[in-house]
Amino acid sequence: MRTIFKNAAQIVTVSTKGKNLKRGADMKDISVLTSHSIIAENGKIVDIIPTESMSGVKFDNETDLKGKVILPGLVECHTHTAFAGSRASEFRMKLNGTGYEEIASKGGGINYTVSAVRNSSKESLKRITHQRVKHFVSQGITSLEIKSGYGLDFENEIKLLEVINEVNQECGIDIYATFLGAHTFPVEYKNDRRGYLNKIINEMLPYVARQNIATFCDAFCEITAFQPEEVREIFKAASGLGLKLKLHSEQFNNIGGLEVGTESGVLSIDHLEVINDEDIRKLATTEIAAVLLPGVSFFLNYGFAPARKIIDNGGIVALSTDFNPGSSHISNFHLIMSIAALKMKMTIEEVISAVTINAAKALGISDRTGSIEIGKNADFSVFNCEDYSEIVYSIGSNLNEMTIKEGKIIYSSSGD
Repeated sequence: MRTIFKNAAQIVTVSTKGKNLKRGADMKDISVLTSHSIIAENGKIVDIIPTESMSGVKFDNETDLKGKVILPGLVECHTHTAFAGSRASEFRMKLNGTGYEEIASKGGGINYTVSAVRNSSKESLKRITHQRVKHFVSQGITSLEIKSGYGLDFENEIKLLEVINEVNQECGIDIYATFLGAHTFPVEYKNDRRGYLNKIINEMLPYVARQNIATFCDAFCEITAFQPEEVREIFKAASGLGLKLKLHSEQFNNIGGLEVGTESGVLSIDHLEVINDEDIRKLATTEIAAVLLPGVSFFLNYGFAPARKIIDNGGIVALSTDFNPGSSHISNFHLIMSIAALKMKMTIEEVISAVTINAAKALGISDRTGSIEIGKNADFSVFNCEDYSEIVYSIGSNLNEMTIKEGKIIYSSSGD
């Protein structure tokens, strides 16, 4: 099936010229085309041609996108979408001045959500997760990462990963599951850290790998969670089983997580709100994506990650919602883009690179999606505007009109 997408006001290609990432100053180059059309066949981009050259071009279907802006399908590379329960009461506590770590010490935080997940059926979790994924699709997201991490025992971590995999079969986009058993220590292992580590390494990870229900293994390296030596041990086991690695680090404290991440060969290090200047320079020399989460800083009302410094030092910056019930209850990807521009001093072009090709890089899929280039997947988000600046300027508004995955329209705001 050969399809032509024609007459767009702008095609924002985010072309990488084969590099499959954007670092430093290159993030501003998003290669905008006007008066061009895209030809897709068998789910791939086979040509990008001047509209005036369409005469004689053969195709089976056409989609007229006159007056619209085409971006690569958006990539959401860090979420905790599979969860149950509400932590609105904690939000009230935060507004009254109680800190994130203090809430956790009083039995709130992650373990509160763990209790809700353990008390939820697989069917109810699947229904909730499916609804949330549909919301992401409506925003132009064609690739999505979802972590476990709210089960924190064998039965419930596996339950969450199975939910993520089943939703992946139903929603029309690519969903990548991440095993985050090392999110924090469950209450029953509060005084037995070694016992829980053994459970992750000897029971959970081998089963996850054997059943092929996760692409990545992640860990939260933080004073209130896992220490660097514990993360190192988990990552060694996960890597040995064939899982790719991601890392939460430098969110509230700098305890050596960045060193573990670079040593272990992680695809991304996420958060980085408190990364220091020396580590910025070190990170910028690597192929590791710096996944920044401005929604967390906005939601918790604390310092934003130093996006400007990371970019100016030549780093690979990606953006994500970190959608979760406790520290970033924000599922609006476009709001995150605007916050990054306003509060992290990123240009609109850098923001677009960060939610397309660099977010794809953070998931290890930038060789097939994240930019509009011949040979890549025909993954597009189509916006109801004539200039790409409108997308970030329209704070909190979803201008996405159509989501296209491998050349097929999987969402249309018109309902067609």
